[in-house]
Formats: sequence, C-alpha cells, structure tokens
Amino acid sequence: MLFKQQALLRQKLFVLGSLAIGSLLYLVARVGSLDRLQPLCPIDGRFGLRDQDEIPLRALQFKRGLLHEFRKGNATKEQIQLQNLVQQLPKAIIIGVRKGGTRALLEMLNLHPSVVKASQEIHFFDNDENYAKGTEWYRKKMPFSYPHQITIEKSPAYFITEEVPERIYKMNSSIKLLIIVREPTTRAISDYTQVLEGKERKNKTYYKFEKLAIDPNTCEVNTKYKAVRTSIYTKHLERWLKYFPIEQFHIVDGDRLITEPLPELQLVEKFLNLPPRISQYNLYFNATRGFYCLRFNIVFNKCLAGSKGRIHPEVDTSVITKLRKFFHPFNQKFYQITGRTFNWP
Repeated sequence: MLFKQQALLRQKLFVLGSLAIGSLLYLVARVGSLDRLQPLCPIDGRFGLRDQDEIPLRALQFKRGLLHEFRKGNATKEQIQLQNLVQQLPKAIIIGVRKGGTRALLEMLNLHPSVVKASQEIHFFDNDENYAKGTEWYRKKMPFSYPHQITIEKSPAYFITEEVPERIYKMNSSIKLLIIVREPTTRAISDYTQVLEGKERKNKTYYKFEKLAIDPNTCEVNTKYKAVRTSIYTKHLERWLKYFPIEQFHIVDGDRLITEPLPELQLVEKFLNLPPRISQYNLYFNATRGFYCLRFNIVFNKCLAGSKGRIHPEVDTSVITKLRKFFHPFNQKFYQITGRTFNWP
C-alpha cells in the first residue's frame, strides 16, 4: 500500500515538473520571437511621429495625470524639480470673444501634447486689482509645464476692455493672440441667454431681448447694450491694432468649430508653430449633446460642460433682421482687416 502511494506521488511530481519546464521553454521561445516580430500597428505609423518629434513618456504622464496633483498643490518642491517643471507666462492668449466658443477652443487645443492650459480665467489684464499684483503674481497662476510646452490662458473680457492691449503689450509685445468669433446676432442672443439663465436661477425677472437690443425711443439698435456692443468686432480690434500687427492675431470661426472643429484646430496649430498632432481620432460627435467631445486616449474622454449649447429664446424676426442690417458694415470691415471672410447674413 505504501509503495503504491509513493509511486503515485512520484508520478504527480513528474507531471508537474514537466509542465513547469514546458512553460519555461515556451516563455523563452515567445520572448525571442517578440524581438523579431514587427508590431502590427507601429505607434509612429498611427500618429505620424518622427524620432525628433517624439514626446517623452514623462511629459505625457505629467500632462494627463500628474497635472491634477500639481493643481491641487499636493506636489513637493522636490517633485517639481525632479520633473523639471516650471510655471511659464503664456505665449498665446485667447482674448475673446465672450460666447464665441473660447472655452471649447481652449479645451480642444489642450488635446495637443505641447499645449498646457490655465484651467480658470485669470482676469489679470482686465481687473485693476489683479493687475496691481504684478506679473509675478500672474505667472504663479499658470499651470506647471515643461519648458518646451506652450501655456495658454483665456479671458474673453480682454477683447473689449480698453486697458488690456497696452498691458499685454508691456508684458510681451510678440505674444500670439487668438480671437474666436460667431455670427454677431447669434452671439448677442447667446450672451443674453447666459445672463437670463443666471437671473432665473436667482428667481429674478429680466427684460426680453428685444427690449434691450432695440432703443424704445428711437426704434434703432441700442449700442449701449453690452451684448450688442461686444458683437461690433471691428471696433474692438482696431484698438488692439494700435499695439499689435494683424499678423499676431488669428481669427477662429466659432460657428465652424461647433460643426467641423478639426480644420479650425489645424489652422491654430499652424499659427502657433506647433507640429500637427490633433487628429479626427481626438474628436467624436456626441449626438445627445449635439457637440463634439474630446478623446485624449482610449481611456480618457471629455465633453464640455452641460451649460454649453443653451436653447436660445424666440426672438422677433424683425429685430433679428434689424440687428443683422446694423452689423453688416462692421462685418465687412472686419473681413477686410483680418483677411478672413465669413458667411454671415
């Protein structure tokens, strides 16, 4: 009996040993074959990266992961130094316009591995109290980035605030300036809609758009109404051109960014002298939201806030016609100055 048990035990040990040796030999052979095999879909083939353009893994880790910790202030000085991170002044600013698509543009540009965005509007140049704190205060409001990356911030109030062009010029006379515009009447109604929603949340009443946009005494367009005044793009741009040449501006079509974002983003990449990295892979249409969402990788996707794409109130057609007629000569001049024509009525 004992002899049979010993024989059975030896047989089991032999089988287990054979399996272990076989598995080890398989792994050795497998590793050797992997060295010889070419990947089915090479990374540089999928993304068009050349050796000199490859982005270090640590840069991607920072941009998509570590950034959160640095923003929360959880990183130590040693960690910051180890990562070779710095807080840089912006090399480009989205200066406007309000309700033109500034947030969407900023988030979409953040798809580019060489772009780092300021998450909040800083309001440095349009706020006297903030501006008095100095450029160093402004710089410390910027996100951590690698020296080769471009920091971008957006504050749409910059475009219409009189003091801002001179203040930005004093900081950096060669900075690149982005302006995103929409059809002026649509933009004015969108502006009104955002304010109206804020009033409704506080259970406050508000005038109808028609009463604000049209002067009841003259029945003409009310240029004192801020939503109308903001849409006179050429008037604001002329003030900026006293300090910066037109070559330092890039005009983004906000209406096209909604329906066909990639061509607009590719134009911005070219303007900022960035290698082309944003592709159709990074943008997918969300039918429920009615907007394009962002795909950073196979794991991380992002859609714009639910407040985007508010439903506009019904506006009297005669008021819309009057506004479009009013904006028309200003639009023509804007086309002439910028060299870009839009299909605005």
